[in-house]
Amino acid sequence: MNKITVVGAGNVGATCANVIAHKDLAKELVLVDVKEGLAEGKALDIWQTSSIHNFNTRVIGSTNNYLKTKGSGIIVITSGIPRKPGMSRDDLIKTNATIVKEVTEKAIKYSPDAIIIVVSNPLDVMTYAAFLAANKNPHKVFGMAGILDTGRYKAFIADALEVSPNDIHAMLMGGHGDTMVPLPRYTSVSGIPVTELLNHDEIEKIVDRTRKGGGELVNLMGTSAWYAPGAAVGQMVEAIVDDQNRIFPVCAYLNGEYGLKKIYLGVPVKLGRNGVEEVIEISLNEEERKLLTTSAESVKKVMKVLDDLKLFD
Repeated sequence: MNKITVVGAGNVGATCANVIAHKDLAKELVLVDVKEGLAEGKALDIWQTSSIHNFNTRVIGSTNNYLKTKGSGIIVITSGIPRKPGMSRDDLIKTNATIVKEVTEKAIKYSPDAIIIVVSNPLDVMTYAAFLAANKNPHKVFGMAGILDTGRYKAFIADALEVSPNDIHAMLMGGHGDTMVPLPRYTSVSGIPVTELLNHDEIEKIVDRTRKGGGELVNLMGTSAWYAPGAAVGQMVEAIVDDQNRIFPVCAYLNGEYGLKKIYLGVPVKLGRNGVEEVIEISLNEEERKLLTTSAESVKKVMKVLDDLKLFD
């Protein structure tokens, strides 16, 4: 790929850029931020590791100059602020949706055919905001959350079983956070169902920890995670650039799948050159479907908050 852009040079954005550069997936990677000199400095720091890590992707930074992003095939949006003490959920949505709307519109002005990957929080509704701002086919606008959540889930299972995380295959669905839908029936260790290796209570503890995975890290560090989100985005970008058709949980637009319409929600998809090549519908039992419905209702409420702000009228 000729060019990839990452918008937002904070911890998550800079880590995304670093991971993508190390994978050598593009001729050029542009890191953009509104803070003077931040993107330029971090881009230069990453570029100075190129001979050490043996990659050729040229990394450049830009302070709010989107002309440098022209012709990008993929745009990763990490922009936004964390929720501050005393800030309501609605205030956070308004602030970050305004930011996501602005950066999406600026980026697609110069790269109208780009695939957009959203990382900003609240993830599901910010992906929806980018979709409204981009005004393009939803298979080219989607969010990163499922790979991150699944990564946490696999890490906790690996700890519990004292096995390699590389042998664990798993799938999660639903919104990013407390309403995510775990699928132990679709979780295995080298083909062995996890339900054969861990009892119900052990699995429930792991599922609960996964749901609260982001909060656990905030409590430990005083800020949100960046290594795992950056790695998750890198895996998605690699699947697109190399047309791998990988099956990943992705925050994708549903228009009838799973009985849900006009909503962004975490589901398994086939990820390839054109973005979301296919939404994969797996069979859910009654309990799993109920959890997915509850998750969808929760996401719909947040999407309504965005709609009521009338930012896209």
